[in-house]
Amino acid sequence: MVTYVVLGSFTDQGARNAKDSPKRADAFKEMARTFGVTVKEIVWTQGRYDVVTLIEAPDEAAAMSLSLSLSALGNVRTETLRAFSAADMTKIVGKML
Repeated sequence: MVTYVVLGSFTDQGARNAKDSPKRADAFKEMARTFGVTVKEIVWTQGRYDVVTLIEAPDEAAAMSLSLSLSALGNVRTETLRAFSAADMTKIVGKML
């Protein structure tokens, strides 16, 4: 599984319907399952981003399909970051010259 951090910002539509955000989060978890993606955590934040989500996907295609499907709903725009665990990073830096 590949881990991603998804940073989300409400669109105007999403902000107008912010009180529905917890329900939308539950629907997002269900949508994610259809792509084989596991939602590990969703938190709402103050500042530049409104929502931060941690997901695990079987591959990049599944993560991308989920991201595009979410964006098509019109409530949030996302920025997705590939995340690496400490164990992953230890292997990565072990290959450095």
